[in-house]
Amino acid sequence: MKLPHLIRQWARSYTKRGKYSPVGVWFHWIMAALVLYQLGSGWMMQRYPAGGDKLQAYMLHSEIGLALLLLAMLRGLWRLYVPGPVNDAHVPPWQSRAADVTHVLFYLLFALLPLSGWCMWSAIQPAQPLRLAGIVPMPPMPFYALSPEWQYRVLDWAESLHLVGVVGLALLIPLHVGAALKHHFWDRDDVVEGILPEIPDHPATRSS
Repeated sequence: MKLPHLIRQWARSYTKRGKYSPVGVWFHWIMAALVLYQLGSGWMMQRYPAGGDKLQAYMLHSEIGLALLLLAMLRGLWRLYVPGPVNDAHVPPWQSRAADVTHVLFYLLFALLPLSGWCMWSAIQPAQPLRLAGIVPMPPMPFYALSPEWQYRVLDWAESLHLVGVVGLALLIPLHVGAALKHHFWDRDDVVEGILPEIPDHPATRSS
């Protein structure tokens, strides 16, 4: 068998049981941790005095944002390759539609926020390159050829879009968490269990 077929077969051994594959699970929790860090660091940065420390904080924030954009793209490709499980979130149908809309909105925000942040960083001259995951250099967007007036306009537009994205994310996360809590404590179904890492039984437990 070819390796891609084996990988898909392995992942589907989880999705057939109503669970996300380990790859999907770790995509979810790593991105969730990074998103929460970004929201917290973005709020804290506004309180830094102007200077080198604030610039370094902005650089780190922007680089993590680019990492999130890459993770979102990889996660989207993985979902196309291995669709998510069919679980109790799909019953009744309106819950399935709501879950699909929520996922689409998350992906849109995962694109909007890093790209608008990259625009903001690139519009402040002289723009320095960022590093994806602290390793791969990412050149700034080519705003250096624009007039100072247009650079300011780009910065202003990017700031407005970034703010819209932050507000959207700050509203969407509690909605997403609230829906998960409803499924777990009220509906008592398998939705939350499906996205949790699976802990294998101890061999002694299985043999007893």
